Amino acid sequence: MRRKIAIVVFPGFQLLDAAGPVAVFETAERFRPGSYAVSVLAPRGGVVRSSAGVSLAAEPLAQERFDTVIVSGGTLAQLEESQRDIVAWLGDEAWRRAAGVCSGAFFLAEAGLLDDRLATTHWDVAERFRLRYPRVRLDADRMFVRDGKLWTSAGISAGIDLALALVEDDLGPGLARRTAQQLVVHQRRHVGQSQYSALVERGGRTGRFVELIGWMRARLTEPMTVERLAERAAMSPRNFARAFVTEIGATPAKVVEGLRLEAARIAVETSHRDLDHIAASTGFGTASRMRRAFVRAFGMSPQSLRRSAGV
Repeated sequence: MRRKIAIVVFPGFQLLDAAGPVAVFETAERFRPGSYAVSVLAPRGGVVRSSAGVSLAAEPLAQERFDTVIVSGGTLAQLEESQRDIVAWLGDEAWRRAAGVCSGAFFLAEAGLLDDRLATTHWDVAERFRLRYPRVRLDADRMFVRDGKLWTSAGISAGIDLALALVEDDLGPGLARRTAQQLVVHQRRHVGQSQYSALVERGGRTGRFVELIGWMRARLTEPMTVERLAERAAMSPRNFARAFVTEIGATPAKVVEGLRLEAARIAVETSHRDLDHIAASTGFGTASRMRRAFVRAFGMSPQSLRRSAGV
């Protein structure tokens, strides 16, 4: 069965939000001919200029049924008046499933499709999204989210993660894995599927905690309570916890576990070290505790991850 895929763009769209999913479906179609037919749509069709200045040729929003509709994000995705046509078109629900890449989630939410559903979007617009659409259960820490027939993803390159998940949903994990390998990307992104890893590296939106993050990374085997971290940052525990979440978008405990997972994953995938030793040296303490964290974050055990890495 050939599934009709519509990639919806608009003036100022983010190029990779559209091009990434197009490449995924094109590659999957190459491996299994007859699976997908991809169209690029825009409110009035024609040549549509992206935020990068590169344009795509698009067809007008069509009055036909699509298997899947994917709405790109971009600099104008916060629903400028000129984009209302997309919202109205989505509201007709002439599709089996719909997805928003990055700030493309704003279109789905504006159409009322995400009310009382779980969703995600780019971390940089998450607070604006949360205030505008309080009925949406936003989890801005996820790379992508599926809630029934609605899918949303984090920023830009996460659209590739989402498209691979759609392919897996349609054609199975084997075909999705071959597609990811051909594109030289992970089928499922590591580091807890979190979009905050870049913010952690920068020490937060303003870089306020860059020194603290480095200090934490160097002491993964030591206790990392809020009180200890607050003392290091020369703040009260209450003010520190609030400021840390504002800067990073995640709690100190979640960031500590993410740093430990990152160190443990690298050791698992690149060495033959005993798992008990890796767990002890990265702050998990025991292999069983590390295993639970791996399954929760990566969906597989350290042993499975090591085998998939060919170690």
